[in-house]
Amino acid sequence: MAQGVQGRITNGASGAAIPGVSIVVSNSTTGTTTDENGAYSLPLSAGSHTLRFSSLGFETRSVSVQTTNEKPVVLDVSMHESSSSLDEVVVVGSRSQTARTNIQTPVPVDVIGTKELKAFAQTDISQILNYAAPSFNSNRQTVADGTDHIDPISLRGLGPDQVLVLVNGKRRHTTALVNINGTFGRGTVGTDLNTIPAAAIERIEVLRDGAAAQYGSDAIAGVINLVLKKETPWTASLLYGQHASNTLGRSFADGQTTQFDLNKGYKVGSRGYINIGAQYLNRGATNRGGIDTRPLLYSGLPTRGANESESDFVNRYRVLKTDDDAKAQAAGLDRNNMLVGNSAIRNLGVLANGAFGIGKTAEMYFQTGFTDKQGKAAGFYRIPSQSTQIDLSIYPNGFLPTINTRVQDVSFSAGVRGQVGGWQFDLSNTFGQNRIRFDITNTVNASLPTGTSPTGFYAGTLRFAQNTVNADASKRHELSGVITALNTAFGAEFRMDSYEIQAGEELSYSFGQPSKNIEGRKIGTSFTAAGAQVFPGFKPSNALSKSRTNTGVYADFEAEFGPRLLLGAAGRYENYSDFGGNFSYKATGRYTLFRDISVRGALATGFRAPSLHQRFLNNESTQFVNNVPRQILTVNNDNSVVRQFGVGSLKPELTKTYSLGLVGKLGKGVTFSVDAYKILIKDRIVFSSQFVREADPSGIVNTILNTVDPNQQINSVQFFTNAISTRTLGLDVVLTDRIRIEKNSLTLTAAANFNNTKVTQIKGSDQIEKNADLYAKLFDRTEKSRFESSVPRSKINLSATYTAGRWDFLLRTVRFGKVTFISTTDPFNNDGTPRMVDGVPYPTANDQTFSAKWITDITVTYRFLKTVSASIGATNLFDVYPDQAYINPRNNATNLSGDPTTRYSGNLDNTSNGRFLYSRAVTQFGFNGRFLFGRVNVSF
Repeated sequence: MAQGVQGRITNGASGAAIPGVSIVVSNSTTGTTTDENGAYSLPLSAGSHTLRFSSLGFETRSVSVQTTNEKPVVLDVSMHESSSSLDEVVVVGSRSQTARTNIQTPVPVDVIGTKELKAFAQTDISQILNYAAPSFNSNRQTVADGTDHIDPISLRGLGPDQVLVLVNGKRRHTTALVNINGTFGRGTVGTDLNTIPAAAIERIEVLRDGAAAQYGSDAIAGVINLVLKKETPWTASLLYGQHASNTLGRSFADGQTTQFDLNKGYKVGSRGYINIGAQYLNRGATNRGGIDTRPLLYSGLPTRGANESESDFVNRYRVLKTDDDAKAQAAGLDRNNMLVGNSAIRNLGVLANGAFGIGKTAEMYFQTGFTDKQGKAAGFYRIPSQSTQIDLSIYPNGFLPTINTRVQDVSFSAGVRGQVGGWQFDLSNTFGQNRIRFDITNTVNASLPTGTSPTGFYAGTLRFAQNTVNADASKRHELSGVITALNTAFGAEFRMDSYEIQAGEELSYSFGQPSKNIEGRKIGTSFTAAGAQVFPGFKPSNALSKSRTNTGVYADFEAEFGPRLLLGAAGRYENYSDFGGNFSYKATGRYTLFRDISVRGALATGFRAPSLHQRFLNNESTQFVNNVPRQILTVNNDNSVVRQFGVGSLKPELTKTYSLGLVGKLGKGVTFSVDAYKILIKDRIVFSSQFVREADPSGIVNTILNTVDPNQQINSVQFFTNAISTRTLGLDVVLTDRIRIEKNSLTLTAAANFNNTKVTQIKGSDQIEKNADLYAKLFDRTEKSRFESSVPRSKINLSATYTAGRWDFLLRTVRFGKVTFISTTDPFNNDGTPRMVDGVPYPTANDQTFSAKWITDITVTYRFLKTVSASIGATNLFDVYPDQAYINPRNNATNLSGDPTTRYSGNLDNTSNGRFLYSRAVTQFGFNGRFLFGRVNVSF
């Protein structure tokens, strides 16, 4: 080599060579990687250069070097293993060409590195983040249709659609699914993090600050950037585990999980690489459902005759009960008839990315992925007495219908980046598509003639696609005045979104079979339910294909006033073809008080565009309300039904964000950050509560529904509207200490998030606001609690990692704060008197707070060789469960009283006849209990 730098990279603790280390020259695209012996060589012109050394699981280092034209400079570097993320170099949050760690950034950024991604038993990205990042929340949902298979996520207590997800800095598409059932994130559209193989990820950057002015719509709560691996040796891991738990007086051994990960990076030429990561996950279902408390399963509850004594009625009731129980016993009908827990899922995904040098100063890059995820979840059990929901000739003992989803997710991004005249440029195109097919099995269309219904139906397909074109340019200007350096960045974006609903087969949605002139079945004067039970298919009238475009431009400036003061400003204008334009801005700053202690802060405005899904979703669904199956009509925002409520077209959500923090290092090992924030959101889009026919004394709902449903099969209607404003206050704290004990190391981390969201305004149309009954149903008590108290208001993460020779010991305990569920039924009338339900005041205990809990995980790893290790461990080691939901004493299968104020009632609590003993309406940490696992890791 005529000139340049060469050397060897080793592990600072063991002295072993580190292959695959990425070495990049700052402010350029020049770089290389180490070979299997940790050696590297890099041609460089004579002068001063800064080299950045980074590798999976090691702390990134930046080293200055002076090269000459005479001979290569020898630069050997030792790197220390990283168990903490506080001083990782980050990409997200700034377009500066200067590499900064996340304690140097003007806004807070968490970094979850390779070790944390694979340290514990969490097998998918959403669950990894739920335990690793205190400001992030996500839990698997149950009995919630498609949401059983796509986990809603939350950052800083906000919704799934208020978090922007990037992959290698490029916008990731959302799913095709709208969460419409009674879960956290109801009415939102999020990104399915679990379609991205964890094996392909080098690190995850979580920007905890409003960033719409930098990245566009959705970045209200922050940004999650998944950084992919580059050149790495072969790595593979195999995990097997299952739940081993005790609760509800039973022992459980379920949720058997197998996960296989594989990743390999290939060097291509002197400046190119391709990395391929793949993951296979097979997760079994879990069930923590309670026992069905309805006294009678085959017969309806009897009614006491006007002249019948209580003793005569009770005796008649007992005879019915004895016969009913005998039928159930003979048929083997189990009262544990639900699947309340994780759905079964099989997930196969692959993701590749690479780059290739073009000339001396540019490179072409790409990333592409495909995921096929198949899930199977159950709905509500249909008991034999539910005559309008069942065909007894097919299912004489009732049935548990299942929803089968097939999620196919594809993505592709390609671009060219490099340097021209001191300017860094990046031109790219990114495409993504999410497609969800619904097949309903073990079900019937109860409206068909007796004995003729199929037991399985294709119910339709949802599809969302997004194509984004970006052009970005940035340059760092070294100056000699008050401003010592100025980074300027400019860019433009053109994005096209498309949303599609495809109809299911006729019998999946029909009442009878109109194409064959078969009328719908009645039982007496009652209509039977149309379409597939649990999930009626999309009708041809629901089918649609809609699209829109968006054009955006931005400018971003970051100025250094000497080594102590950093100020930034960004502005972005976007124009949508369906609702118009929006301008957002952001100002940031960081000032070094002394040594490594800095104060930082930001002020930003932002927005979130209404999704195409929220504008155009329309369907009918079966939902159980107060234990009664109802047909719910969802009408899209352009529908005339919505206009009859006086509600206009959707507008973007508008936000203001304020943050202030203190961050830095204490001594050599302790790093900390403390950041307070305030987020104000105006015109927040919500999915309305259900406007019910019989609950509307004014008759307006009945009149409106009769125009679209003359047969009066539809019980309720709901739609999207800009109805509320919210205020979120919070505090993030992270503290890390690294301790060297001879050749061993101990890393201690404490992190916490404290968060409080309040609904500050509920605003309806003039027509809704002048009608008290309509206004009460626009955004009811339960919907309000989903925003204010359904995710923990606090989360504390304490972890310790100890490395001693061949052993790694990892211990983590997370405190999930309290959550509160507010019942839809108000215990009191408007005049303050008790609300009577089934002859008694509605119990105030249904407004329930579930206490905070500590969940402890442990992993022990032994390295047999440098390339082979094995781990065993447990998640939720002490088998902790949330508090059980309140269950009313009258909700009891042995309650045969004839007194109407004491006899059986399932309407006095929210357990759905005793089957949901752990609330599914709040998001804390799930209710599956202890999980034991073993994992083998190999690299070669």
